[in-house]
Amino acid sequence: MELTKHDVREVLDVYIRAWEGQDPDLIVTIFTEDATYHERVLEAPIPNREAIRAYWESKVVAAQANIKCELLNLYLDGTTAIAEWEAEFDDVVQRVRKRMREIAVLDFEGRKIAALREYWSSEQVGDLVEGSPR
Repeated sequence: MELTKHDVREVLDVYIRAWEGQDPDLIVTIFTEDATYHERVLEAPIPNREAIRAYWESKVVAAQANIKCELLNLYLDGTTAIAEWEAEFDDVVQRVRKRMREIAVLDFEGRKIAALREYWSSEQVGDLVEGSPR
């Protein structure tokens, strides 16, 4: 069965729901067992689904809060999708609010992501108030 833009959109909806909900159990449901995840494409990729879960636990659950994300554009060519989104979140480590714009290249096997490569930039948009909820 051919991968459709609708299929990809459903996967990205889960991705965004997992990110906003800081849910590492949900995020791994959309990756193949041996998926790779390049947060920084010039560094080694995160090598598999369990490592992706650990990355999300340390990066998303422990270091971010109050996450909002919006998918801006989605393109599909065969089994490769390109998604652009914008997000805002509290960086609880740096104690600042950030806005991030990202393009992700996603290679699919069936309805799951086999490889994800992120290209992003972020900027500080505010300071966190001491004592504010995570």
